[in-house]
Amino acid sequence: MTTEEKIHQQLATNPIILYMKGIPANPQCGFSAKAVGILNGLKVPFAYVNVLEAPFIREKLPKISHWPTYPQLFVNSELVGGCDILEEMSNNGSLLPLLNTALPEKAEPESETLSSQAVEQLVKIGIPNAKVIIDGAGCDLLITVVSDQFADLSLVKKQQLVMSTLTEPLGTGKLHAVSIKAFTPEEWQALSQTTAPGLLQIQL
Repeated sequence: MTTEEKIHQQLATNPIILYMKGIPANPQCGFSAKAVGILNGLKVPFAYVNVLEAPFIREKLPKISHWPTYPQLFVNSELVGGCDILEEMSNNGSLLPLLNTALPEKAEPESETLSSQAVEQLVKIGIPNAKVIIDGAGCDLLITVVSDQFADLSLVKKQQLVMSTLTEPLGTGKLHAVSIKAFTPEEWQALSQTTAPGLLQIQL
């Protein structure tokens, strides 16, 4: 592989690459140090080549880039410029958007929505022997829970007990906002008896 081919390969495989004197942790000239400081300040990852340890690249690159001095920053295989241009672009706010075009897009993690059956199972594991009725689908769920464990608990405490069984899916986004109704068997029986005629009553 010729030096020119190696340079083109470096440019093709590194969306943001800085040809500099020294390494980012120990720049060997003030201009390289300033360029590294600008890039680090923007918190953008970049590759680098220490031209002091690559004399053939140091000699050949200016003929390819038509830029005689170092450092040289390339974004998407295109020369951006040296230290002065980086500083100017950083100050006027145009550098970061340019660098962002070279960064891979972050894929949003897909959270699989929990099924009604899975939600019912989680509640029953956390509240054994509970009767669980789930209405709705997807993110819009009404969860009705009937259990002896709700005896002597306030309305808030009842709902907190049910929510505690769903902490993991709510935290990971597998389950979104839900509505909860919690009753003791006696409360549920009383509610069922006052249901309007013609509506289906669910017996325990």
